[in-house]
Amino acid sequence: MRKVVYSFLICGALTLAGCTLPKMVKMSKEQQLTVTPNPLEVHKDTVAFDMAANLPVKMLKKGTVYTVNTFYKYGSSEVALEPLAFKAEDFPNAKTEQPTATKSFFFPYKPEQKTGTLEVEGVASKGEKSKATPRMPVATGIITTSKLVKPVYFAAYADHGYNNQEELVPVIIPDFIFEQGRAVLRTSEIRSVKGKELDAFIASKNATRTVTITGTHSPEGAERINAKLSPDRAAAIESFYRKQMKKYDYKGKADSINFILKPVIRDWNEFKNVLSSYEGITSEEKAEYLNIINAGGDFEDQENQMKRLKTYRKVFRDVYPKLRTAKTEILVVKDKKTDAEMSVLSKQVTQGSVSADTLSFEEMMYAATLTPSLDEKAAIYEAATKKGSNWNAHNNLGAVYIAQAIENPSNAASLADKALAQLEIAAKLNEAPEVHANLASVHMIKGNAYAAYSHATKALSAGLQGDNAAGLNGVKGAAEIVKAQYAAAVTSESAAADNADNLFNKGLAQVLNKDYQNGLTSFNEAIAKDSNHALAHYGAAVASARLGNADNVVSHLSNAVKADPSLKESALSDLEFAKFATTESFRNALK
Repeated sequence: MRKVVYSFLICGALTLAGCTLPKMVKMSKEQQLTVTPNPLEVHKDTVAFDMAANLPVKMLKKGTVYTVNTFYKYGSSEVALEPLAFKAEDFPNAKTEQPTATKSFFFPYKPEQKTGTLEVEGVASKGEKSKATPRMPVATGIITTSKLVKPVYFAAYADHGYNNQEELVPVIIPDFIFEQGRAVLRTSEIRSVKGKELDAFIASKNATRTVTITGTHSPEGAERINAKLSPDRAAAIESFYRKQMKKYDYKGKADSINFILKPVIRDWNEFKNVLSSYEGITSEEKAEYLNIINAGGDFEDQENQMKRLKTYRKVFRDVYPKLRTAKTEILVVKDKKTDAEMSVLSKQVTQGSVSADTLSFEEMMYAATLTPSLDEKAAIYEAATKKGSNWNAHNNLGAVYIAQAIENPSNAASLADKALAQLEIAAKLNEAPEVHANLASVHMIKGNAYAAYSHATKALSAGLQGDNAAGLNGVKGAAEIVKAQYAAAVTSESAAADNADNLFNKGLAQVLNKDYQNGLTSFNEAIAKDSNHALAHYGAAVASARLGNADNVVSHLSNAVKADPSLKESALSDLEFAKFATTESFRNALK
């Protein structure tokens, strides 16, 4: 009898389940499913969305489970996502309240997934029994605007270390000595070694900028006499110098030389300097002179006090004559090779027709900047890498390869490998900001925006400046868009070099950051830089679509397709323009 009862209970349970599940499936038609965002969007190589599900009241029965299975279907393939399950036991008030749940989903993006449908099916189950609803679409396709990012590269050259500006070198002529109380340049002084040295210098016609002549006097004598001796002694040397220039036929060159006469009057400094090196008296006796000077007072009174010192006659004989002088300092232009000479010599070095020692390392590095040819730059920097272990030579050779990759996109991969090899050598010698900047570009070329971002951050935090920093900010901004760091990308692009590609990426980052009006402004600025910038027109169409401006959408799409016909197909399938796709003006723009 007990076995019969058990059998009846089992049959009853199965009958109940068989009745319950179809009812749940029928009621599921009233479920509310919300997908955010809709259409789906790709950011950072990932499609992520949230789904909120509300079930009808009384739909969940005791012991049942209602599962929402989600699929993204594209072509003949699909991606099955995690289920969202409603267990009756988790919703004890299901008879009076709607069971509600929200779940986040994500899946890796593939280009072929752009056109597809997000579908769901409901499965009502109790024990081993289950019944599924037909699949229903809840979202269509994926917006891929973030994929419009323009990869940007920049060649960051390190300083060549060569001073290509005019440099002045001082030439010091030994002091000319004058007789006591006189300012006549004696023949013996002119014929002396120093006189011949000055004469030889003038005869060589060195490029001279200034001749500074300092006339001095010894302390003895009245102020009126000393006040005249110092400038007259300086003038005597100037007169001799000008006479010799005339003798050697300077002509117009003489007019470019600036003579500066500096008479030193009533100044004890030179006396103290000479006295300190004088060995004819003791240090205590020297101190007597210094005490008089340091006490201050009238210059002539001080000299009269010195006359009363027992060592005065020795000092007057040995020290004073050295103070009756005219000192000559000449600033001449440092002899350097001309830019033309260095250009020719550097090319000959790369061809092996002259020795590499013909140019210094700094001259070689500078010579590379004088040619617009990237091939010639590469040859010169390669020659420079052989002149010792210099990080900047390897860095700049790597930078040239990056510049060549920018000019030759079809060969960018192999050029990036060559650049990387040089930059790794440079980094071992010195992890300079320029090296990290170039490594950022290399990794961007190789498609690794994360590594590019890391090196860009290191370069900028290490103090990269000027044009290199502006160029690198463009690379960093592009990498940040790939990383879905849109606000940061706007900041980077705002500090980037002012060119069409960077302005386009700035506009894209602003649109992705939901700042549509400023995004449109940046796209228009890019178009002003390059009216044929197809992506800038396309981006402006996207911003206009989000702003609801149909005329701008049509106008910019028309210009985009004219500049790049391949964008026609992109626009036709781009869900950014779904609201406008059925209009005649839209269709005409894409004919």
